[in-house]
Amino acid sequence: MSARNTAPLGAGFRTLWAASAISTVGDGITLAAGPMIVASITREPVPVAVAAFSQQVPWLLFGLVSGVFVDRLDRRRLIVAVNLARAVSLGALAAAAALGAVSLPLIYAVFFALGTADTLADTASGALLPAVVAQDRLAEANARLSLTFTIGNQFMAKPLGAWLFALAVGAPFATDALTFAVAAALTATLRPVRTTPPPATSSARSPLRRDVTTGARWLARHRVLRTVSLSMGIGNAVFCAAFSVFVLYVRERLGVTGLGYGLLLTTFAIGGTLGTLSVRYLKQRYRAATLLRAGLFIEAFTHAALAATTHVWIAAPVLILFGIHTMVWGSVASTLYQQTVPDQLRGRVGSVRILCDLGGAAIGTIAGGFLAQSLGLTTPFWVAAVVMLAVAGCAWRPLGPAKIQ
Repeated sequence: MSARNTAPLGAGFRTLWAASAISTVGDGITLAAGPMIVASITREPVPVAVAAFSQQVPWLLFGLVSGVFVDRLDRRRLIVAVNLARAVSLGALAAAAALGAVSLPLIYAVFFALGTADTLADTASGALLPAVVAQDRLAEANARLSLTFTIGNQFMAKPLGAWLFALAVGAPFATDALTFAVAAALTATLRPVRTTPPPATSSARSPLRRDVTTGARWLARHRVLRTVSLSMGIGNAVFCAAFSVFVLYVRERLGVTGLGYGLLLTTFAIGGTLGTLSVRYLKQRYRAATLLRAGLFIEAFTHAALAATTHVWIAAPVLILFGIHTMVWGSVASTLYQQTVPDQLRGRVGSVRILCDLGGAAIGTIAGGFLAQSLGLTTPFWVAAVVMLAVAGCAWRPLGPAKIQ
């Protein structure tokens, strides 16, 4: 192995990594405490669902436009500004909780603001990474960020969020506000890096409508990345269709409730951790095309196995395997985008990619509920298995040229 591959990833990456780790924990805290604060006001299912939707809908409204601004503006400064805005929004919610003035409209407004900020910060972070990490180290950097997310967001933050909420209603949101302020301060210490053409270029002066469609047109013409995006979008749709009823599936099909359900959920995090730890080895041993192709068949197998089994001891290792796959596939796909997409288009192309993911998730969640209610709990899983098997077959040849450095 070359010395370059064993050298540290660099001070710039360490700064981004630290900022991501801190804000990831904060995100997880709010993710756990958000439904709890809504439930403290109302027990009706619809208001609880609206709170989650209010944070998702900005991707559908602003995702593509945000990608334009990520390509037009200084990405480092944009992340700093957005993180400060997140801190202010969460600070307002924490203050309202301390004063006993929390209302559903305020919660919806804060979550909508957070979702809007996500469209800018998430896209900008993915586009900024190649400016601070060497091309041949991007897969390792993405894997490390994924591992940080798994540990911080899945293992640490959720129980911490629930504990903080028990201490004081506003404590989780004040904590999250602090994490974003610290993340902004860390990102601000990055040395200025060249990521986009200066604002005076034609890209910055071109009409917004043209810039919005530029990323979609570029992605549509690139066979490998187009296939990756469509596969991820369809995969998210059928995954969310199946797992929209997962809590009912676990209770009625596997006979698991309470603590057992919580433990079963941790299998995703266990698999994700193993996946992120194995990305570097797998990348060195197998081609990107092989990993992507295998991942699609693993998805089909996962859904079929869960549909067929009634035993939790079969479901658990299947979910661990699925967790490994999602982190490996996600890391390889992210690296492909970062190494292939021109720097001046990374924001726009990245926003199209994320829009495919979240659009598929939204459609699948709605469809899964209707399928399960009409045809039984395992129907969404069987449908997902068949669809992903078809996707794997259709994507086999287009994924063949996929490679990463």
